Amino acid sequence: MQLNLTKPICFFDLETTGINITSDRIVEISILKVFPNGNKESKTWLVNPERPIPAEVTAIHGISDEKVANEPTFKELAKDVYNMIKDSDLGGFNSNRFDIPLLAEEMLRAEVDFDMKNRLAVDVQTIFHKMEQRTLSAAYKFYCDKDLEGAHTAAADTNATYEVLKAQLSKYDDLENDTKFLAEFSSRKKFADFAGFIAFNKKGEECFSFGKHKGKLVTEILDKEPGYFGWLLNADFPLYTKKVLTAIKLRSLNNKLG
Repeated sequence: MQLNLTKPICFFDLETTGINITSDRIVEISILKVFPNGNKESKTWLVNPERPIPAEVTAIHGISDEKVANEPTFKELAKDVYNMIKDSDLGGFNSNRFDIPLLAEEMLRAEVDFDMKNRLAVDVQTIFHKMEQRTLSAAYKFYCDKDLEGAHTAAADTNATYEVLKAQLSKYDDLENDTKFLAEFSSRKKFADFAGFIAFNKKGEECFSFGKHKGKLVTEILDKEPGYFGWLLNADFPLYTKKVLTAIKLRSLNNKLG
């Protein structure tokens, strides 16, 4: 089954120095871009993370300090990556909770503006977990009846993710071959930021989802406690979360002036 697309979708996978969205870095990124007419293009980059790769992480994905020593940094690659994905929705495996948030952090550190306002995100892992509760290798075996050769390499994982989604659409009649449907189906609780610090309430208003102000409106707290905004910007929160908070504050100020 071919995907029913109204715009391109980029399936991508990251190999990284670890699993901390704020502090870890990309060491490999692979993108498979699928166009509405079925054409595909792919690109894989090794990335110098400008920091040591822990031995236990190298043992998983096989990328060592020596392998990336002469590769470009993400800042050097950021515009090429952005140009490939800028007109596309995004797809991945656990991408809503890890790959997209970490990619956003790397983009913002490289001073490339990045957000999800005009794009959808399809998380194949969430679809899989809702339907079968397995891992990517098991998903590939279950849906495609193939063994995943080269697991934990970005290119193999990216292509497997694409193949699994097509097989899921063929297997489940209640899955619609529509990117918007798949994005909504594969999303979890609605958050304004990737890391989940700012959630939407039933009215669609942004609320804090942590700390002493959990459940309270962001606009209300930033208005009553202006010092809290300064603390948030200086604390160890993801750059994308800070970007969202700044946008909310500016919107609130504009509303007052209006």
